[in-house]
Amino acid sequence: MGSLYRSRSLSESPKTPNERQRLLSPSPNYGTRLCEFPSPEEVELRRRLKYFFMNPCDKFRAKGRKPYKLVLQLLKILLVTVQLILFGLSNQMVVQFKEENTEAFKHLFLKDYTDDADKTYAVYTQEDVYEHLFYAIEKYLSLSSLTTARYAYTRPFNHSALSLCQQYYRKGHIDPANDTFNIDPEIITNCFFLDPAEPSQSYRNITIKFHKLINITVQFQLKAINVQTIINNEIPDCYTFAITILFDNQAHSGKVKIRLDNEATIKECKDPSVYGRGDNHARLVFDVLVVICCILSFILCARSIIRGLILQHEFSAFVQFRHDITVSLSDRLEFVNGWYLLLIISDILTVSGTIMKIGIESKTFASYDVCSILLGTSTLLVWVGVIRYLGFFQKYNILIITLRVALPNVIRFCVCVAVIYLGYCFCGWIVLGPYHVKCQNSGESNSTDSNALYQYIAECKDSPSSGKFRSASSTNCSLFCCCSNPPNSDEDSGIIN
Repeated sequence: MGSLYRSRSLSESPKTPNERQRLLSPSPNYGTRLCEFPSPEEVELRRRLKYFFMNPCDKFRAKGRKPYKLVLQLLKILLVTVQLILFGLSNQMVVQFKEENTEAFKHLFLKDYTDDADKTYAVYTQEDVYEHLFYAIEKYLSLSSLTTARYAYTRPFNHSALSLCQQYYRKGHIDPANDTFNIDPEIITNCFFLDPAEPSQSYRNITIKFHKLINITVQFQLKAINVQTIINNEIPDCYTFAITILFDNQAHSGKVKIRLDNEATIKECKDPSVYGRGDNHARLVFDVLVVICCILSFILCARSIIRGLILQHEFSAFVQFRHDITVSLSDRLEFVNGWYLLLIISDILTVSGTIMKIGIESKTFASYDVCSILLGTSTLLVWVGVIRYLGFFQKYNILIITLRVALPNVIRFCVCVAVIYLGYCFCGWIVLGPYHVKCQNSGESNSTDSNALYQYIAECKDSPSSGKFRSASSTNCSLFCCCSNPPNSDEDSGIIN
């Protein structure tokens, strides 16, 4: 009888609801349990709530509504990605042109420069300082007959093209023998200007006061045109390179470090003319299409958020009036779709970056870095938004829900790891940082010695069980298992060395 009752109760029990039914079922706080028969207004509100939280596929099945927003987002992903690739190719040429010119300037104006000598390039004698200084100036004056590129001089320094300045203390007297010094920390700057149109050898008469010298700077500007952009059917850019060669003696350690810095400024060329190629209107039309697509996406997402807020207000007012229950903040936030906010932010960034891209291609702006940040961030957000559409599939939805639940714990773990890592970084920076180069050099020498030692030991072919490690008079292990006893130990030392 008991088993019959249990089987009847199991057969009469309702089926286990799936996830969607649990989410859309009445909450214990907002149900119609206080009223046995719900009013038509409540039935209509519940139906509207259920439709609001449906995905585009269910909305299409419920009302036959076309998923215009979904199609628009997929189209936007394609357009934004293609736009980013096209701009990335152009930006790559800009960065490559600047880096190649910087490398060329280092080989032109720095004496005996090599590609891997950026951090170690320095001079140690007064004669070398003069030689490297005069070498840079002479190469600058004869640049037109040396370089394979096409450069032009500019005159930004009082109608002069090159400025040679040295900074030193007003008064500087250092006597290590008596452990005394007398320094006036006020810095004096003394400059000398030179024009390649009227070259002279007067710069060789400069006197460098090494005992109180801080640094020497050689500054000049060169103009060039990046013609390789014609490959992408773009108008070439005009560049102005501000070059600074610095002789740094601030430490007064006997090592004068030399560094060349190059700052590039891009501007529109005057009267550009490329034969056989017209203006590229296709890029402009494509960028305008991207802007229109993003504006439509912004309008649709903003409309959905506004409708959600209106429905939230109606639901809260109805529950408060009908059942005298205040809707919690977490339930209110359910009406604000975070994916729509993400898409709105990406639309704003895409429109801003596209407008800046149009200005760059028309040579009105030159902010390649800012445009790259805007377009790159917007593309990242657009692709992250694809996760929402993957949630329409059951297997992906389980994974996304798991990630959503585990994300707070993962963030806490990352914060703890970041705190430990920062503590280790600061400790390592203050303890090991000053000795980094010395430790690296000593490690290299130690490894060389140990490699030589192991190579020497490897010449011994005797196995441990051969019995050759035991002498006739003692059972102790011999340290020289492979070496015969020569009459003269000095010969051994010579061979080892």
